[in-house]
Amino acid sequence: MHYPELKLFIGGQWRGTARGEPVINPADGSILATLPHAGRQDLDDALAAAEKGFRLWRATDPAEREQVLQRAAANLLARREEIAVSLVLDQGKTIKEARNEVRVAHDRILWDAGEARRLYGRIVPAAPGMRKMVTRHPLGVVAAFTPWNYPLASPTRKVAGALAAGCSIILKGAEETPAGAIALVRAFQEAGVPDGVVNLVFGKPADISSHLIAQSGVRLVTFTGSVPVGKHLASLCGQHMKPAIMELGGNSPVIVWDDVDAELVGTLSARAKARNAGQVCVAPTRFFVHERVYDQFVDSLGAAAEALKIGTGLDPALEMGPLANERRLSAMQALTADAVGRGARLVAGGRRMGDRGFQFPLTVLADMPADARAMVEEPFGPMALVSRVTSLDEAIARANALEFGLAAYAFTDRASVATRLSEEIESGSLAINHFNSTYPDMPFGGVKDSGYGREGGAEGLEGYTFLKSVMQQAKP
Repeated sequence: MHYPELKLFIGGQWRGTARGEPVINPADGSILATLPHAGRQDLDDALAAAEKGFRLWRATDPAEREQVLQRAAANLLARREEIAVSLVLDQGKTIKEARNEVRVAHDRILWDAGEARRLYGRIVPAAPGMRKMVTRHPLGVVAAFTPWNYPLASPTRKVAGALAAGCSIILKGAEETPAGAIALVRAFQEAGVPDGVVNLVFGKPADISSHLIAQSGVRLVTFTGSVPVGKHLASLCGQHMKPAIMELGGNSPVIVWDDVDAELVGTLSARAKARNAGQVCVAPTRFFVHERVYDQFVDSLGAAAEALKIGTGLDPALEMGPLANERRLSAMQALTADAVGRGARLVAGGRRMGDRGFQFPLTVLADMPADARAMVEEPFGPMALVSRVTSLDEAIARANALEFGLAAYAFTDRASVATRLSEEIESGSLAINHFNSTYPDMPFGGVKDSGYGREGGAEGLEGYTFLKSVMQQAKP
């Protein structure tokens, strides 16, 4: 099982540093490697390289940019197995999930590659002798901060979007799961991206963000992570008048109505909740189930949770891996104890598995009290919280009750119910009768405390550009 050599990438060169922190295998707690951390000089070097790279890249033919992105996507796919193994080792996801993450990264790059040639402006009708144009231009150097749960797919959104729009980027990858960012940057390097256009650093997040955001050369900040950290970074951006794209946390509701096959939906829900061990910002979490199918749904969900094949390593039959770190393990134990203590019924799971690594089973809790911590915080783990509802008014009100608004799900065969949900649910995305809330060709992002700005879709590149109004008179 090969794990890559870990380095920073600045100005087209890989470099190490004297500073470093261990990278832990969540399967058994062993040390995989030591990750170098960037110092102040490394960050200044990265910014200087990115500014130089931007001047070259923004003047590059969009068709050529498209070709570089296409080659990078192909490079990822060519190393799919090698990259997938490294994702299993440092993040804990199953090998099936890791292979799929490589495919998702590939598809996202290809979509943005095509969009590089479709950043259209417009002509505004004007009087004779006057020409009015609205044009789009790349903002400049982007500082991007990405999370540990999808260490390849998440930075791919930012790197591909920035480069397709003509920007350069300084990517701060996740320190706990660095292999994905390493693989992504290597794919772009080998695709022929000019030196300085893509840079990669690791280190203490607070130090890196405070230093980079304050620099005049950084023109945009994009962040994926928790709400508290996102609010802190947004405040820093405000102090320095920096635009930002914020994709923050969630506690996604799922409305299960009385006209569906509750047993089938229960089984599908367990599989969706087990994805990446529940460590997904759009994970289905708060299930609001109509009283007529409530018991059947809970029984099915609990049985499917108990039947999941959970383990560690590269077994392709595994359906859920360990949590990524000890913090998540402690959080799951505390949130479960809190819910049960407030009156929730434990249907499945609820206890740590073994004494090595960070394994925790899919935990199903029924009859959830509304004030349980897991119902109002982001659990970010394998917890399915089920509540009984009697009307659509109640289901919508409870789904919208939190300040989160990233993703939502619903299961119904009634057009009238689906239409009302699509109009009234407060979320950036809504999936009806399935559990996929993100596609490369659809914009993704949240509302309320779940952030602002969009990644993906035709709208995904807009955040990396600014508009210029050009009004040209034929003669003075």
